Amino acid sequence: MFNLTGEQRAIVDGVAGVCSRFGDDYWGECEKEERFPAEFHRAMADDGWLGVTMPEEYGGAGLGIKEAALVMHTVASHGGAMAATSSIHMNMFGPHPMLVHGSKEQKDRWIARLVAGQDQVCFGVTEPDAGLDTTSIKTFATKVDGGYRVTGRKMWISTAQVANKILLLTRSSPKPEKGKGKSVDGMTLFYTNLDRSKIEVRRIPKHGRAAVDSNAVFIDDFFIPDEDRIGEEGRGFQYLLDGLNPERVLISVEAIGIGQDALRRATQYARERVVFGRQIGKNQGIQHPLAECWINLEAALLMAERAAELYDAGLPCGAEANSAKLLGSRAGYQACQQAVLTLGGMGYAKEYQVERLLREVLVTRIGPITDQMILNFIGEKVLDLPKSY
Repeated sequence: MFNLTGEQRAIVDGVAGVCSRFGDDYWGECEKEERFPAEFHRAMADDGWLGVTMPEEYGGAGLGIKEAALVMHTVASHGGAMAATSSIHMNMFGPHPMLVHGSKEQKDRWIARLVAGQDQVCFGVTEPDAGLDTTSIKTFATKVDGGYRVTGRKMWISTAQVANKILLLTRSSPKPEKGKGKSVDGMTLFYTNLDRSKIEVRRIPKHGRAAVDSNAVFIDDFFIPDEDRIGEEGRGFQYLLDGLNPERVLISVEAIGIGQDALRRATQYARERVVFGRQIGKNQGIQHPLAECWINLEAALLMAERAAELYDAGLPCGAEANSAKLLGSRAGYQACQQAVLTLGGMGYAKEYQVERLLREVLVTRIGPITDQMILNFIGEKVLDLPKSY
């Protein structure tokens, strides 16, 4: 990131110091064993990085999304890729609805434990039949004495194997019929214990990021007390919106950081690899694609920084945050793919790590929002074109 203050530079140096203790062998073992990087998570918590955006009264630093982006960009660029960033990602943006809309009693119960790494939380929003159409979720919270009874399914829930808390979005009244109300109404947000006697968590085997689990979650008549509801009943979707733009910025810088890591590895190889009596890096067929990757990564980083600064200034940043996510994920993926191609056969070998970076960065092209939905947003909200879906 650019235009860093002394304090922001210290953040980068401090996070890099933690990351330097966890090399390629560590991340390779976590992936091979499909093991959560608990040691890395603990180290980040012990050095205070899980509370960058949390209020000082709860042990945090009280800083902004730009500082959170610096943390995540640094983590992503030091070899851990999405395994590293996903292990702490929820701490950076996930608690925001709790901070803005939670009661003093709730924040006293919840925030300090997250900052200290005593609690790990998963984010229960996506469902198998709803996808990006969040207003069509079917997990339902029925009001009963003292709380709610919840039944439903969630899909692609990260860290649910190790989490003890869940930030859960439900319907508490049916989705209004078209023309009879807002589709976002009637959704309620909870932060509560992940009770495995009522919640079944099934791990999903997947293409990359094996160290951090993704899961199908089945909820059966799960009781949540009133005191674990965030804000008013029926306004949960609006509360979630407070965290969407920061998440897009963070995903962007994570993808960019992974791409920059891959680019460094590729350029080092291109300087050292000799074929037909010359370094392959002398060939413009190698140089030009790598140079283009650098340009795209830097341009995406500028957009991400712009979005972060707008958000921290309290200004609208939806267009910039979404654009940063699209540009960052594309640039990161392009750089990782080009790194594999630069290394040729060795790029396909686990020893050189770039194949792992390519597999892990791919997920940023898919979630939490696709390129097509971002382009829909820009077309409608920025260019004032008619809604296309």
